[in-house]
Amino acid sequence: MSDKPYYHEPNQTIHLRVWALGQMVWGAFLAGVVLVAVMGFLAVVYVFGLFLPAESRETPDPNTWSSVELPMTSDQA
Repeated sequence: MSDKPYYHEPNQTIHLRVWALGQMVWGAFLAGVVLVAVMGFLAVVYVFGLFLPAESRETPDPNTWSSVELPMTSDQA
C-alpha cells in the first residue's frame, strides 16, 4: 500500500476543479438530451400536422372571443 492518497492530480485543488468541471459537463449533456427530446417531440407534432387536411388550418382561432358565434333563436329577435 502507498502512504499517499489516491489522486489523479498531485494537487487536491486541481482534482476538485476537474471533478466540478466533469459534473457541469454531465449536467450540460443531460440538458442537451432533454432539449433534443423536446425538439424531436415538436418535430413529430409538426409533421403530423402536415398530414391534416387543409381545411383544418383555415378554421378560426378558438381562443378569441370574435370567433364565438351563438346561434340565433326565434325568441331572441
